Amino acid sequence: MSKVALVTGGSRGIGAAISKALQAAGYTVAANYAGNDDAARAFTEETGIKTYKWSVADYDACAAGIKQVEAELGPIAVLVNNAGITRDSMFHKMTPQQWKEVIDTNLTGLFNMTHPTWAGMRDRKYGRIVNISSINGQKGQAGQANYSAAKAGDLGFTKALAQEGARAGITVNAICPGYIGTEMVRAIDEKVLNERIIPQIPVGRLGEPEEIARCVVFLASDDAGFITGSTISANGGQFFV
Repeated sequence: MSKVALVTGGSRGIGAAISKALQAAGYTVAANYAGNDDAARAFTEETGIKTYKWSVADYDACAAGIKQVEAELGPIAVLVNNAGITRDSMFHKMTPQQWKEVIDTNLTGLFNMTHPTWAGMRDRKYGRIVNISSINGQKGQAGQANYSAAKAGDLGFTKALAQEGARAGITVNAICPGYIGTEMVRAIDEKVLNERIIPQIPVGRLGEPEEIARCVVFLASDDAGFITGSTISANGGQFFV
């Protein structure tokens, strides 16, 4: 029986690429999504991957959703915390709501998803947790105090939880993508992309969602059993730690 992998934000963008790559690697995949029913329906029709709707910002919804996934597919062996939002604003204009929405989804969402899966992984002495952070959680970004704070918090969460999970056979790692050619990024004005963003990337191009997905597949595999508490910076050389 194949292992079950749950990917949050798993029906679009980087999350969709991760879901497809895990499926191709032999996992039974469940893709969580928050709101776009049409995209989720199209994704399931294309891939056969089941989609489940709930907000990662809501702990009770996460616990109920995880319970449903495990009842239908089996115990979760791999959790990919990918769901994220932006509410960009320069700090002097940022509202408490913009701050709260991003922290609740991008940081507290990791707790909300990981906490209900943790006991089962500990009991089974096996688990793989991969948290999708960001280059901007490493270096910061003007206009993204909320996003950068949440994504930096994801890295602290990863390192602390890795120490707790190690003796229980659970690895916890993070990936920090740079600028990836998702629908959202490619919607940026072409002049801005070509003159301001891509010149900052030493490899001279945007990353592809599939390149992040391949990192996830490796970290989820048995081959990565000695790697925990680590961060993969997949940013084309734009920022080094």
